[in-house]
Amino acid sequence: MKEIYSPETEGASVARPPGPGYLARMAIQPRSELEDVIGEVVASYAGGRLIDSLSSAQLPNKRQVIEALDHLRAVMYLGYYATGSLDETRLHHAVSAHLYPASEILTEQIGRAVRYEGFRKAGAPLDNDWPRAVTLRLLRRISPLRALLSKDVIAAFQGDPAAASVEEVIFSYPSIAAITIHRIAHELYREGVPMLPRTMAEHAHTLTGIDIHPGAEVGESFFIDHGTGVVIGETCVIGNNVKIFQGVTLGALSLARGGPTAPSGKRHPTLEDDVTIYAGATILGGDTVIGRGSVVGGNAWLTESVPPGSRVSYDAPVATESPKAKGG
Repeated sequence: MKEIYSPETEGASVARPPGPGYLARMAIQPRSELEDVIGEVVASYAGGRLIDSLSSAQLPNKRQVIEALDHLRAVMYLGYYATGSLDETRLHHAVSAHLYPASEILTEQIGRAVRYEGFRKAGAPLDNDWPRAVTLRLLRRISPLRALLSKDVIAAFQGDPAAASVEEVIFSYPSIAAITIHRIAHELYREGVPMLPRTMAEHAHTLTGIDIHPGAEVGESFFIDHGTGVVIGETCVIGNNVKIFQGVTLGALSLARGGPTAPSGKRHPTLEDDVTIYAGATILGGDTVIGRGSVVGGNAWLTESVPPGSRVSYDAPVATESPKAKGG
């Protein structure tokens, strides 16, 4: 009875093998009753709601997008991801083993995303070969991205006194996982690829607790210490040598769609070079600029710009004795 379930098809939910007692349970569950339930569920898909759409079966396959992403991450740090011995004589084969499948998967999944979008954005229709061309442009960016990531790794090692080695940073720091995925997703975002960049970003969010929108522009030597609970919005611009801690939010002033934005269309703040933002700080608004070399203390709340070299601290509320406590 090992073949009770149909083979997995792309985009379909994966049915788990039946556990012990499955056949016994089926024997006491009349087939007609189960068919009634199935009929009710099928009928519910006639509701005309967004969740009832069957065309979404043509969406990109999330598992395959993550598989391609894992291939690209491995290429960024090949010596750290290899499962066997690796030297210069095996390097070409090792890189090929990741980039060939990554190329094929991304071409297919970008094509799916574009077809599902239906070219709803204004402008001329995209060429049929656009998904492959975009994929190739991304792959050509791997070498420059590796140069950027090398600086991010060094920033993490130098910025954290607890870091025992560069190897430890690459293997275990959530900041490196998050920024690696972000730099890949950002390239696809810049190309106008639908869905895939955000899928990658949310995968990083799940892995690390760090939420970086793929649209955010992040300079070199970027480090997020600890990382849990960090949120970086779509139109953020972050300069070079910036360090932020856990619980930092770089957000918008309004959560509503169509809320206030800067004249440029920015909704999220700008951090200039050499800025440090300590844990729990919240910085909001597209017009908000944190000047070069500034330090923003923990739990601070900023909705206005500060000049270069500023030191911003959180003033804790002062407790006052109530009249009742005074006997009034």
